[in-house]
Amino acid sequence: MQTFDFIVVGSGSAGSVVAERLSASGRFSVLVLEAGGTDRRFFVQMPLGYGKTFHDPAVNWNYATEPDPGLLGASDHWPRGKVLGGSSSINAMVWIRGAREDFDTWRDAGNPGWGFDDLLPAFKAIEDNQAGANELRGTGGPVHVTDNRKNIHPLTNRFLAAAQQAGLPLNQDFNGPVQEGAGVYQITTRDGRRMSAARAFLRSAMKRQNVRVETNALATKILFDGKRAVGVEYRQDGQTKTARAGREIIVSGGSVNTPQLLQLSGVGPTAPLGDLGIPIVHANDHVGRNLQDHQGINYTWKARVPTLNQILRPWWGKMLVGMQYLALRSGPLSMSMNQGGGFFRTDGNRYRPNMQLYFQVFSTVIPKRGERPILSPDPFPGFSIGLSNCRPSSRGEIMIRTADPTVQPRITVNAFSTESDVAEMLDAVKFLRKLGSMPPIAEIIAEEVLPGPSITSDADLIQDFRKRSGTVYHPVSTCRMGPDPAYSVVDARLRVHGLAGLRVIDASIFPDNITGNTNAASIMTGWKGAAMVLEDAG
Repeated sequence: MQTFDFIVVGSGSAGSVVAERLSASGRFSVLVLEAGGTDRRFFVQMPLGYGKTFHDPAVNWNYATEPDPGLLGASDHWPRGKVLGGSSSINAMVWIRGAREDFDTWRDAGNPGWGFDDLLPAFKAIEDNQAGANELRGTGGPVHVTDNRKNIHPLTNRFLAAAQQAGLPLNQDFNGPVQEGAGVYQITTRDGRRMSAARAFLRSAMKRQNVRVETNALATKILFDGKRAVGVEYRQDGQTKTARAGREIIVSGGSVNTPQLLQLSGVGPTAPLGDLGIPIVHANDHVGRNLQDHQGINYTWKARVPTLNQILRPWWGKMLVGMQYLALRSGPLSMSMNQGGGFFRTDGNRYRPNMQLYFQVFSTVIPKRGERPILSPDPFPGFSIGLSNCRPSSRGEIMIRTADPTVQPRITVNAFSTESDVAEMLDAVKFLRKLGSMPPIAEIIAEEVLPGPSITSDADLIQDFRKRSGTVYHPVSTCRMGPDPAYSVVDARLRVHGLAGLRVIDASIFPDNITGNTNAASIMTGWKGAAMVLEDAG
């Protein structure tokens, strides 16, 4: 047994930041426990390699949700990173902070210090934005953000023109003054390699004498002395080990693993914990509840002109782009599948966007077993326009099934379980067809493949998106932040209500989901959370 000042459970988007910031001064010793292994893998470092990591158990928890009535009984696949860098090592790398209104709503719900103006300095300090610095963007930070406007496929320009004809303004920066409009996504890469949280933060921390990172170390229980967290039990190489924390334990396992670990440790709802024989350390019905996620769907067309399908599918095309990537760190493999996209309102009476767009210059109607078929697209020229809801009202939960920490928890999503979520998604998919009917896109369409021209009635459109929708990998809020323990798990300083020496610092603390991809906000949470820990440490 060893004692450290701080123990950080999880090395993902927030945990990597926490470890780096807490250790930077050299004053404190930090232990990082990561259930996965190294991120020094080719398909982790190659940006488009996340097609290969989508099902890879070496780097991916490969969660499966409960059969969901809102998805016509389907069980959804939930990839989450089990590797240094967590999900930032296997995600699509799109850099979206979220809307000003998202964070101001957090603040106004009783969480001082979490408004947009409070958080902007953290966002700017994190960034090294290729687009340059201004009043909203930062440069010189650890996370390099690539501006892709010079690298996009020509068909992305057709999407942007069609979006403008459909009524969306051209947006040069989704992290600028407004989110609404269509544009090119910035992504977290540098020199053709993925800029994960591990690369941006943890690697520098690992060079310090006061930091110890243990990989393949599954945290199984937080240890308490009364109401104070004092240590972590974990399994590594077939052995059960224990580490003690002299100051604090910070749980940064993400929206699935964090509530799971708390529940295994006796922090959570009395049921099912009591029914499973887990002694209750602190009862809180909200641990694992209030699960929110963005649900997405693609509409796909066969094209009259070549798309990336003709390059990424044949062996000779794979060889060409592979050689281009290895020699120059450029080409399709150096980018995300989502080159363009945007935000729109399904109803003109809404005061801000409620849907996000994704444009993909290839299609994957025909799946390939064992991987996300990004690297093996359809045998015909095709492209897709996708969307996801930004702030759904449906709520789910994550609950342990057993006291065994190696058993995956029960993930109940409850997608499209409210009438408002169904209604806005119906309006949204109709807008996808509107985009497809605009001349810049319509003139290159041979036919609609999915859902197909026979799907026209509201009932059929709803049936289709229930059948084909799924997560866009943004689960949050399972240990939500709030001032009242009766409705939340942590306070505004991310301390677990009712306990000492224990904080949660990851996306599970989001009071509500944000408008856009969640990785940037997760990294910001790690940055701000670490700052609060250091302030309290004196």
